[in-house]
Amino acid sequence: MQKPMEQEKNLSEKESLKIITEMIVQAKGGYFHDSGVGAILWGSVVGLAGFMNYVQLQFQWTREFNWWLLALLALIPQFFISLHERKHKVIKTHVGLALDTVWVIFGISIFAIVLYINMAPQLANQFMLEDGYQLMRKSLDSGEISSYNFSAAPSSGSLLLLIYAMPTLVTGVVKKFRPMIIGAILTYIFFVISLYTRNPVDQLLMGISGLINWLIPGLMLHARYRQSRKGGHV
Repeated sequence: MQKPMEQEKNLSEKESLKIITEMIVQAKGGYFHDSGVGAILWGSVVGLAGFMNYVQLQFQWTREFNWWLLALLALIPQFFISLHERKHKVIKTHVGLALDTVWVIFGISIFAIVLYINMAPQLANQFMLEDGYQLMRKSLDSGEISSYNFSAAPSSGSLLLLIYAMPTLVTGVVKKFRPMIIGAILTYIFFVISLYTRNPVDQLLMGISGLINWLIPGLMLHARYRQSRKGGHV
């Protein structure tokens, strides 16, 4: 028969082991990237924005809404996901914290590039006028000469594709998740293609990139995450 002190010692050991086990389970990574929520969020936003802009440009629809503003709005649900992690006291490893930092920097980079896309053409025209220059264009068919202003930043789609691949490749390599690695490699290929294409095609490439880079891998991650939760693991 065990003495009370021995029983208390065994109980304490069991409780300690249980607590340590739960901490290890929770420390397997961040909810944002392990569950696929982050990838699904950005994949949906980028895919929708890319395809809608392609349709507007290709079929010359009236552009009443800048769909890339959704990339800025996506920072709002990302903020609430972070609150969800804090509320449920998700414990993170150094790897998890590093991946979260990568995705935060990605969000900031997207904001900066969207700002560049919207401001660069206007400022370029303004600076040329201040320097006393005016761009002119001549029609090869009629010979008519008229003034010309920049309407879009040069190869802005290429810049976005380059940024898209970065967090995906880092996450895929660290987590050893092949779909994200493949998606990132394809996005780098799209980047090279975009250097030789015009804006409507660039928008289409960005939309496809959103699907293969994040949305599809994110859905796969989320399915795996839900299955592991059912099995009692995170």
